Amino acid sequence: MVDDDLWEKHAGWWQEGFTDGVDPEYEEQILPLAAELLDGARRVLDVGCGEGQVARLAARLGVGLVAGVDPTWAQLTAAVERAGGPHYLRSAAAALPFADGAFDCVVACLVFEHIRDVDAAIAEVGRVLEAGGRFAFFLNHPLLQTPNSGWIDDQILDPPEQYWRIGPYLVEDETVEEVEKGVFIPFIHRPLSRYVNALAANGLLVVRMEEPAPPPGFLARAQEYAEAASIPRLLLLACEKR
Repeated sequence: MVDDDLWEKHAGWWQEGFTDGVDPEYEEQILPLAAELLDGARRVLDVGCGEGQVARLAARLGVGLVAGVDPTWAQLTAAVERAGGPHYLRSAAAALPFADGAFDCVVACLVFEHIRDVDAAIAEVGRVLEAGGRFAFFLNHPLLQTPNSGWIDDQILDPPEQYWRIGPYLVEDETVEEVEKGVFIPFIHRPLSRYVNALAANGLLVVRMEEPAPPPGFLARAQEYAEAASIPRLLLLACEKR
């Protein structure tokens, strides 16, 4: 991960704003998609598990073994306190403490855009997955959530135009963003091809891709986004280990 100290310092921002039913994108979109992809799994690893939201979902679905890894003590402490069945370990994604083929399903939810060693981390996912195993890979949409992208309401043009501006998509870029006043979180932007090629190099074949529209609960809370409701914020790549 990048700048782990920032995650330690601001873990509460994530725990209070995006877990335990607070965030509509998780409740209405991410968790239902994760539940679908976790269906029938026997041994699940949640990479970058944070405070354990997705890992607890897997346990509620009846998965026999659920493990979560994260490099941030503050997140793991909250995960253990919230319990729910999973086992947690402190680990970076680029050096997972598990044997080859230990899991039949791996999930990573909005975490790889914070991982500097992306090639090593994807290689580790491929290593710990058994043949035929699944990788549920959730990302902030690399194209449409590129830094400096956003909804433009241009009232200078005649007639006025509204459109989604896309930032420098092909440029890999590491930034620290102020996500709310006084809260700074590191992000790494990469083009989609960077992820897909790394997946392919490690025997992870994309078998399904989802670009869902922002869910109603998010739009109700973000009125400024309503006109851009056809622009996806989330990308899901469902992969199989070959």
